[in-house]
Amino acid sequence: MFNSGEYTYKIETFYIFVAMNAGKLQTPIDYLKGVGPSRADLLRSELGIHTYQDLLNLFPNRYIDKTQYYTINQLQPTSADVQIIGKVTHIKTVGEGRSKRLVATYIDQTGAMELVWFKGLKWIRERLKINVPYVAFGRVQRFGSTYSIAHPDLELLEEHEKGLRAAMQPVYPSTEKLSNRGITNRVMNGLMQTLFQEVHKELDESLSPGIIEALKLMSRKKAYLNIHFPQKQENLARAQFRLKFEELFFIQFQLLVKNLLHKKKIKGYAFEHIGENFSEFYNKHLPFELTGAQKRVVKEIRNDLGKPAQMNRLLQGDVGSGKTIVALLTMLIAIDNGFQACLMAPTEILAIQHYQGLSELCQKLDIKIALLTGSSKTRERRVIHESLEDGSLHILIGTHALLEDKVQFKNLGLAIIDEQHRFGVAQRSKLWHKNDLPPHILIMTATPIPRTLAMSVYGDLDVSVIDELPPGRKAIKTVHRYDNNRLKVFGFIRDEIKKGRQIYIVYPLIQESEALDYKDLMDGYESISREFPMPDYQISIVHGQMKPDDKDYEMNRFVNGETQIMVATTVIEVGVNVPNASVMVIESAERFGLSQLHQLRGRVGRGADQSYCILMTGHKLSEDSKTRLQTMTRTNDGFEIAEVDLKLRGPGDLMGTQQSGMLNLKIADIVKDNEIMKAARGYASAVLKEDPQLQKPENLPIRQTYAALMKFKNIWNYIS
Repeated sequence: MFNSGEYTYKIETFYIFVAMNAGKLQTPIDYLKGVGPSRADLLRSELGIHTYQDLLNLFPNRYIDKTQYYTINQLQPTSADVQIIGKVTHIKTVGEGRSKRLVATYIDQTGAMELVWFKGLKWIRERLKINVPYVAFGRVQRFGSTYSIAHPDLELLEEHEKGLRAAMQPVYPSTEKLSNRGITNRVMNGLMQTLFQEVHKELDESLSPGIIEALKLMSRKKAYLNIHFPQKQENLARAQFRLKFEELFFIQFQLLVKNLLHKKKIKGYAFEHIGENFSEFYNKHLPFELTGAQKRVVKEIRNDLGKPAQMNRLLQGDVGSGKTIVALLTMLIAIDNGFQACLMAPTEILAIQHYQGLSELCQKLDIKIALLTGSSKTRERRVIHESLEDGSLHILIGTHALLEDKVQFKNLGLAIIDEQHRFGVAQRSKLWHKNDLPPHILIMTATPIPRTLAMSVYGDLDVSVIDELPPGRKAIKTVHRYDNNRLKVFGFIRDEIKKGRQIYIVYPLIQESEALDYKDLMDGYESISREFPMPDYQISIVHGQMKPDDKDYEMNRFVNGETQIMVATTVIEVGVNVPNASVMVIESAERFGLSQLHQLRGRVGRGADQSYCILMTGHKLSEDSKTRLQTMTRTNDGFEIAEVDLKLRGPGDLMGTQQSGMLNLKIADIVKDNEIMKAARGYASAVLKEDPQLQKPENLPIRQTYAALMKFKNIWNYIS
């Protein structure tokens, strides 16, 4: 199935849904009865519906169900609208300010739930009758084990029984333009009925009988029937699960195939032996005993490097987890096999930090290391270029400058990219062409990626995780303090300085308001200068408006211990390593994202002493801000923090605008459906392991679906 003629390395990742064939599903939408040219143009421009296939994959946003009554113990977490007969037994007001809400306990003979209102609280409270039968109608949500309906339609049962009740119906995505042009939800319902009558016979099975049986999945045809025309909640829940699993299964299947093809097709240098440099460093010069996680990761990398296929591995490790040592050991393997290595960092300060750190680690080895950045002088560049080409330079560390055409290696065997999301695809690909065969690639990131997101965004890479801190490192104690506690915080800072420690005080930097941010920083600097006057205290200040030389001078004073306090904007988020710094004070902490707070906190805790992070805020905080601050004070686990960040911001915001469309799924939700995602990847992996060519009869549906997905590239939506 995966022969070179049929598939090339450059397979784009997709999210697609229905197994396609050359039948009616690929018919242009213009030909569906009730559409015509004018409506077809609108459907294409407003909803991206070009074919019957696209319309079939337009799933309802929600459902209006007034055909039946549910008891509370029958409710399912489907976000569908339902109606329930019950009584209000208790009413209470919860929260203050904007978060103030009215919560009513609503019961029937099978259990209890909540009805919640955020507006009109006084009016609603005055009219609610206790222990009188009502019919509550609205969208069900589940929080923990409790179901609730926000702003329900509430009607006395006596009045309700006198009225007419509509049938259960799906509500489809729409736009103002569609509504104005007469394509209402009722019209969409009619088109979907017409479509289903035409194509339902073509909805062949896409999964193997074994998977369907193991997960007790609804058949594909039934799933589509029940997603568009649900008869009851239970069937709708099963249909949603089936279609979510299928969507995620084929994403994961394709990513895994891409990984297999990469290993099969992209040849690389086999580093077959562990030589003198690696052995000497490992046995004599390691500054500390490797953690179990580091040893596991080095073993995974060694295994990759020993094969004649290009390594393509992502190394995730929290701030301070020891990625640099792993990177150096990987480089030493390359050097021992007669190759050169390079490390590319996104900023000059980070490149310098890597250079200084690796130079110090290698000082007892006969290895030559150089630094190349935009600031490198012409003479330095000439020496670097010559020693690269004659092979006397073993390791080159730098920024984008490494990608220049003039930078030619004699034998580049390993490229390490730090924080790859800051480099474009075209930039990264330039490294591939620095040698006859592409070098092995190791991507490092100190920004923990939620496991669910990594499974999709980096699902075609092999992933290694350092999930253990080096021995002797103490967990950073994080506290939240309000502005009126500032004098106590200053007292704590004095005590730490008396112990010989150093302090960071960081102010937010938001580009839209640089003048305001600069004012905040300077006001803060003045008040800190008053509290910590010269000559008893020395203070550095660093911000984005300073000249690079001035910034470097101030940073070096702090690094060398000449100043006790560093007042800065977020320029110190990455690239500053001061083991003696024990306190990080973050001003206006509510203005920072979780990832940024975690990165800033990682600037301390690098020595053996107890370190602290103090989050300063005013009293007015949004719910999201409270969640971020509570998360930071509760845990130091970057992966747990990343999961909370994903839930707060969504995958698009988390990965940045460049990649925000990558997870625009049809029905699955990467946050809510992460358990389904894990199951889908597990089953996809098992299928490929047992039957990589998909030759077994039971895997024929998967083979046909996958082949069809490859064929109809024009309607893929790329995720990578």
